Amino acid sequence: MTYHGSLAGKRVLVTGGSRGIGAATARAFTDAGARVLACHRGAPAAMPYELVTADVTREQDVAALIDRCAERLGGLDVVVNNAGVDGVRPVDKLDLAAWQEVIDANLTSAFLVTRQALGLLGEGTSVIDLGASVALRGRPASAHYTAAKAALIGLVRSLARELGPRGIRVNAVAPGVIDAGGPDGGPPPHLRERLAGMTALGRLGTAEEVADAVLFLASDQSRYITGTVLNVDGGM
Repeated sequence: MTYHGSLAGKRVLVTGGSRGIGAATARAFTDAGARVLACHRGAPAAMPYELVTADVTREQDVAALIDRCAERLGGLDVVVNNAGVDGVRPVDKLDLAAWQEVIDANLTSAFLVTRQALGLLGEGTSVIDLGASVALRGRPASAHYTAAKAALIGLVRSLARELGPRGIRVNAVAPGVIDAGGPDGGPPPHLRERLAGMTALGRLGTAEEVADAVLFLASDQSRYITGTVLNVDGGM
């Protein structure tokens, strides 16, 4: 997908940018001519964009990450809060530590990164959070995950109203079942056919299709869109 050069030179932060949707998004921005800095919790790795180590559930790591963005990019035009973890555990087996881990990874991280990045965001910039389509309908044995993603939608809509007067747009992309590639990048083989059958299009989505939605929301083509959740779920 092309955006008529509207992303060329943009300064972009992508959290959780080492694999899956995060890596596809960082690559797509890079291919569009943006300057990208991404982070993950592992060691720095060779990618087509700069990938650094940061745990975005920790305030001190987030502060250092945004300082790195200021140093390397000179500011930010787009923040993509992609970092997160899934979780499947029946509620009667869900202890507080497991609950908090998923809430922090999917919700608290987006809050911390967005709050810290505000000093680098100005008129015409945007924040895009990665939600999940299951947040709107629930999923068995995933109370912590669906609650975190549902709360993320509330965060997006509240920040859209709060930051709109400053010219900062805030939106979310909500993927459905995505084949993100890699050994743990999608549903197990025995579930793929059943999950694909739950979609109107009869197939799983790809990480690149989610990345396309993120780039659209970051581009000038969406300049009058804020507080929106864009479902990328094949019609689930």
